[in-house]
Amino acid sequence: MTKRYAFLEDFVVGEVIELGSRSVTQEEIVEFARRYDPQPFHVDENAAKASNFGGLIASGWHTASMFMRLFVDRVLAGGATLGSPGIDEIRWPKPVRPGDVLTARVAVLDVVPSRSKPDRGHVRIRYEVFNQAGEMVMTMVGVSIYRRRPAPEPA
Repeated sequence: MTKRYAFLEDFVVGEVIELGSRSVTQEEIVEFARRYDPQPFHVDENAAKASNFGGLIASGWHTASMFMRLFVDRVLAGGATLGSPGIDEIRWPKPVRPGDVLTARVAVLDVVPSRSKPDRGHVRIRYEVFNQAGEMVMTMVGVSIYRRRPAPEPA
């Protein structure tokens, strides 16, 4: 049975949550880049071959978006999330290429109830994405805000 992450109290410091994996196609790399990040090494095979990357690569923002889908499907969907105030850092140490299979996980760094708003708190998380060779292709540290679990009704 898969653990649900519905409320702040469901997160445990030190816990690692496996998010699953997904394949990356050349078509989606080019489609995303044409729409949002039309740099030559994302949209033009010949230009990409002549670049320092030696071939077509996904936009880092595409990689972040693919990660986000896995995160939503495994953790955020159906939960009491109240959004995020932002990402503290994001890195793309290796490029994502057509045919890669990305696997993602998150590690819970902090779970902090709010002092000013007792119905919520925040979870600080390290996000990691790897390719099929186990090479890290993206890391982020960010914060998500969650509702606290409601107190049980008195009997």
